[in-house]
Amino acid sequence: MKKILLVLTCIVAMAMMIVGCGGSDNGKKADNKITVGFSVSTQNNPFFVSLAKGVEAKAKELGVNVKVVDAQNDPAKQANDIADLLQQNISVLLVNPVDSAAVSTSVKAANKANIPVICLDRSADQGNVACLVASDNVKGGEMAADYIVKKLGEKVKVAELEGIPGASASRERGEGFHKIADSKLTVVAKQTAEFDRSKGLTVAENMLQANPDIKAIFAQNDEMALGAIEAAKSAGKQIFIVGFDGTADGVKAVESGAMSATIAQQPEIMGQQGLEAAVKAAKGEKIDAKISAPLKLIEKK
Repeated sequence: MKKILLVLTCIVAMAMMIVGCGGSDNGKKADNKITVGFSVSTQNNPFFVSLAKGVEAKAKELGVNVKVVDAQNDPAKQANDIADLLQQNISVLLVNPVDSAAVSTSVKAANKANIPVICLDRSADQGNVACLVASDNVKGGEMAADYIVKKLGEKVKVAELEGIPGASASRERGEGFHKIADSKLTVVAKQTAEFDRSKGLTVAENMLQANPDIKAIFAQNDEMALGAIEAAKSAGKQIFIVGFDGTADGVKAVESGAMSATIAQQPEIMGQQGLEAAVKAAKGEKIDAKISAPLKLIEKK
């Protein structure tokens, strides 16, 4: 009887070891599945909604987990969100910064944790970013100024609605615009409206009141341009308005003639490119330091 019990005990122990080993393998497989943490600057803007849509669609296609958090255009919230993501065993950090300077601390924290960082649309001022996926914002700003010169001539009075201060996209679009505008146009006003439509309306109203002879407005994104359109309507003025991004609402405004043109990005493709780069980084594969997304000028046909 004792021998039988001993044999049974051994069989049970061996079975438990086999189950245990199987469970360990499954856990290892689960641990090895790529998980991307994605911090997006805001989901209250069609451009960034499309950006996130591209990330999520490509993640589904590639069988990758993605955790999306919305910073709501708040640098402090983005820092807290990223800190949380870094504690969740993510393979890669994909980030669309609210503020390029403020996000640097988070990038450095990811570097310290040996988690690769991919930036979308805007870069980080400091820290090691493995790859930036973005349009050539400087070139886009130049395209906007060139278009105004082409359509209205040189030295006409223009105003500029700037994006979020500190965002690399704001700096770069402004840099490109002023490369042309400072010599060929007369910039009479520029002010931030933080990439926001309602703020674009308010700021543009104030600009038009203070400078009634403004002929054109360059808005660093379509949301602000759409606000400027409403401001021009309220003032009873025909203003030549050029936006940036090529959002659905922006393109619709161009087609209707309400907006003169938009420098179109393709945020959904940009999101897909970013997720693909993130997967390569997670696998330890080589990726380019900069991946450029295409730009095109959309005007009414």
